[in-house]
Parts: sequence; C-alpha cells; structure tokens
Amino acid sequence: MSNALITDLYEVTMALSYLREGMTAPATFSLFVRKPPPERGFLVAAGLEPALDHLAGLRVDESDVAAFAEALDRPYADLEPLLGLRFTGELRAVPEGRIVLPGEPLLEVTAPLPEAQFVESYLLNQVCHQSAVASKAARCMLAADGRPVVDFSLRRTHGVPAAAQAARLGALVGFAGTSNVVAAHAYGLRAVGTMAHSYIEAFDDEAAAFRAFARAHPGPVTFLVDTYDTAAGVAVAADVLRESGLHEGCAVRLDSGDLGALAATARRILDGAGLPGVRITASGGLDEYGIDQLVRSGAPIDVFAVGTLVGVSADAPYLDAAYKLVEYDGRPMMKLSTGKVTAPGAKQVHRGPGLTDTIALRDEPAPPGTEPLLRTVVVGGKRTSPPSTLADARAAFEADLAQLPSAARRIRSPQLPSAAVSERLSRLTADVRQRIEDRVAALSRATGGRTESAGPVAGARGGGSAG
Repeated sequence: MSNALITDLYEVTMALSYLREGMTAPATFSLFVRKPPPERGFLVAAGLEPALDHLAGLRVDESDVAAFAEALDRPYADLEPLLGLRFTGELRAVPEGRIVLPGEPLLEVTAPLPEAQFVESYLLNQVCHQSAVASKAARCMLAADGRPVVDFSLRRTHGVPAAAQAARLGALVGFAGTSNVVAAHAYGLRAVGTMAHSYIEAFDDEAAAFRAFARAHPGPVTFLVDTYDTAAGVAVAADVLRESGLHEGCAVRLDSGDLGALAATARRILDGAGLPGVRITASGGLDEYGIDQLVRSGAPIDVFAVGTLVGVSADAPYLDAAYKLVEYDGRPMMKLSTGKVTAPGAKQVHRGPGLTDTIALRDEPAPPGTEPLLRTVVVGGKRTSPPSTLADARAAFEADLAQLPSAARRIRSPQLPSAAVSERLSRLTADVRQRIEDRVAALSRATGGRTESAGPVAGARGGGSAG
C-alpha cells in the first residue's frame, strides 16, 4: 500500500479543491497540544522521526489516484490533478525527547497549501500517539527513582506497530529493555524476559519447571514465583538457584497480589538463603502510580516491568492536539471557534533556564540566555541532516528533565508550567482577531444579521509581521 493512502478522505478532497482553484501559495500549519491530559506536569515530544520518513517517501501515483477516485465514486480524471503530489516544503520541529508545554508548536509545516494540508492526518497520528506514550513512560522513570524499568507491552498494545513504538519510546526516556524481540532488534535495545505461568503449570511442580529452565538457559535467569503460593515459590526458586550455582544477575518475578508485602517476604527468604544478590522484579498492572506507591512504601523491588497501562497510555490515551493553518500567502490566519481559538503566524519557542518558555513569532530575535526549540529539519522536501538516534533523543530528554521544576515532576497533582506569549505575538493575535470580527460584523449587517460566527478558519491582511 502506498503511504499516500494513509490519510483522511477530507485531506484528499481539500487538496484537490486547492489545486483546481490554483491555491498553491505557501501555507504554514502548526501542530500543538491545546491542553495536557489530567495529572501531567509536562509532555515529551516524540514521533518526529517516522513523520520525516513519511514525508520523504510521499508521492501520489496512479494507483493512489485510482483509490481516491474509488473512495469518492468519481472518474479517475476528476482526481488526476493530485497525480505526482509530493512534499516539497519545509518542516521545523521540536527534536524528539525535548520536554514541551501546552500551546507550544511541536512542529510547523510550510509548503504549498495542497501539500501542507495533505500531510495533516499522518503527522497528527504519529506525533500525538507517540508523545502521549513517551510522556507516560517518562513518568514511570520518575516514579521508579533510579530503579530500572522495562517494557512488557507487546501483548496488549493496539497493534504490532504501536507495540514497537512503545518499546522505542520507553528506551527514549530511559527504559532498560523490552520484551519485544523485533523492537529490540530494530532499535538496538536490550531484550528482556522471564517465563509465563503456563510454563510453570506445564510441569509437575515449580522445582521441576525451574530446573528445566535453568538447564535450557545457563543464566542469568528470572523465575516467576507466584503461580501457586508466592512464598513457597520463592523458597523453591532459592533452592534451585543455589543448587545450580546461578546467582549473579538472577531474579525472581512477582506478578500479582500485594506486590509490596510479597516483595518484603521474598527479600527475607532470598537473604536467608544466602542470595542477597538475587533481584526482585515486579510486574502486573503497573504504571507510574503503582510504581510510585511501591517506591514510597519502601518495597524492596529492584526492577519494574510495565505493560498494558503504559503501552496504551491508559489514563490518557490521546492528546488534545490540533494541526491548524496559521499563515497563507503571507497573511496571518487564526480560528475563533469557541474554546478552540488559535494564534496566528509562524512561530518559535524560546526556552530559558528552568524551562521558562516564551512562544513568539518566528522572526523574533531570541532573548539573551534562551535557545530556540523548533529546528529546521526539512527543506525542499529533504532532510537537513541524517536521522537522529535514540541516544540523541534520550540525552535531550535527560537535559530538559534536569531543568524541569520539581512541582512538574510530581506523580500526583503535578503543577504544569505555562509558556509566556511574546508582546509581538499578542499584538498580532489581537489585531487579526479584531479584523476578523470587523469583517464578520460587516457581513452580518449586509445580510440582515443572519451571520453569527466567523466560521472555522479566517484570515486578515496586514496587522503586523507573521514571520
């Protein structure tokens, strides 16, 4: 399947109309998160790399035009103006791993209007899903307070590609490994795993299961100890580990019940058996909230494995994000719909110490001591540099996290920092809004008061520089 078909139908119909009307002047669209999910003190930018791969390979061919025509039940010739459409524009984006705040553009596309419109659905899909999962994974790392966290989400994510993304995003924020073999291979991650309860059940007893596993795997090994009775399972695991001489790097895994209390019991049994170096891994419905509770209670857990709740970002599975036209043919644009007002003009985010951010117009000079968040990554439809690595993204995340205020790092009731807005952007927003409202009022008078709103998208000429 051509990647040009990965789009919503209305992107096709709008792009076709723009082409037929000759509306191919440069347009800038801004992708941003309006407001964060509950209990989030920050967001982690992610999904940029696959988005760039998509743009680089985008080209509408004859089979795509035929598919569009079939979807619209129209002749091929009607959709033929789309033939050959590809991305030839510019993309500026926040690099993966950077911490971002609501209202800040994660990326801005500037390209001929049909191209910039056509790529909306894919960009939102990638950036929104991956930023949501990366942000939750980052909170797990904070909750673990230095203990390793690993990804066990493959079996419960919404499809295999989503599972690979979850594994990659976990590594981006510092996870120590993943159970997902294909993701580990693709991204150079550490593959981790233990055994299932079914493995234990297949043998006559736990001792037979553990011994068979130890014979097949020279170590280190992790024994799942809660199939029947957890305390008894730990004792059996300790016996098998001692008799097999497997100590270094080995662990027992707890997957159900009161993990804190069971971990304390397991630690006593292991220490009493002379196995203080055998670690305790905990899994089973964990996310940042469960990890935080266990860490705060002093549970002697060495490794946390997270799956379903993190892989699907269960408490916040989507971001309230938008991809909005902010400039066309040199004119600043904004939307005035209730609760969804947008700011006009191409933008930049200037970051100061402690994540003190200011959203400004693109051409505004950077204040002293700040850095620009949006970087130019595509020009003329081509990357400006080789793909960034997971190590690059992780380093960017760790640097921003070190600057994040402690109140924003809290797992429960975090305090979300807010970005300031530059005076020039504020003036442009007020000016464009006034011009739209004046135009709507004039139209309302001309139509006898039948016009009541500005509509979903509007623009104004003049009113200051749009960058």
